[in-house]
Amino acid sequence: GSGKSTIANMISGLLRPDSGEMAFQGESLTEKKNRKKRDLRKEMQMIFQDPTMSFSPKMRLLTSVGEGLRYYTDTSRQYRDAEALAALEQVGLRKEYAKRKCWELSGGECQRAAIARAILIRPKLLICDEVTSALDVSVQAQIIRLLYQLKQELRMSYLFISQDLALVSSVCDRIVVLYQGQIVEIGTAKEIIEQCCHPYTKVLLESVFLVDKENVRNKKIVTVMEAAERQGCGCKYASKCWHWCEDCRGDELVQITDHHFVRCSKTT
Repeated sequence: GSGKSTIANMISGLLRPDSGEMAFQGESLTEKKNRKKRDLRKEMQMIFQDPTMSFSPKMRLLTSVGEGLRYYTDTSRQYRDAEALAALEQVGLRKEYAKRKCWELSGGECQRAAIARAILIRPKLLICDEVTSALDVSVQAQIIRLLYQLKQELRMSYLFISQDLALVSSVCDRIVVLYQGQIVEIGTAKEIIEQCCHPYTKVLLESVFLVDKENVRNKKIVTVMEAAERQGCGCKYASKCWHWCEDCRGDELVQITDHHFVRCSKTT
């Protein structure tokens, strides 16, 4: 509910923003005309959280994967099929999978096919929306290794969306932490994992790594009445935060280092 998928859908053009600005490679995605916007979005593709739902159950995998070329290029059916087959092999799916339909695949196989479809037109930005959340742990590791390999081979940038900060830190160079649609912390992966400052970021890390039970036990419990008094605070996490103070009513990101910003008065 923090707005991660909403942001991804707006960047990819599936949702229209009510306000604000989006830019890609210095070009605005909110002001361009339809043709120019289409040319810009050709440089980005999206992998969805539920890969099965993103494929037509009636189409063969080869046809589904080749849809991007059909939409963006004027090429023959034979050329599209050859490129789609090569993309399937690149993500580790054998030739016989080309004739199958999405419901005949496992979750990991279907996600590999979704990746093949996304990389077919060689985008510069690949949006990965919770691409491992519905997969078994062992399959998650395979998909992450595949994404890392493709990043090196194709020199793409990833917008990687996940609730697992440990997983994000192994894939991403920079991390943005969101809470209820508001950025609460930005920094390099190392800064966020080793030197996080915002209480919400710390809670996320504690939910992944070994929890200091004594520390959790000593945290202040925020009552409903206290939470009501904190309405209108700049930081949306204030209603749940055990470090709350009057300074939290501000609404600014505080700079810690060159690349590290946090929305918390306790850092100053």
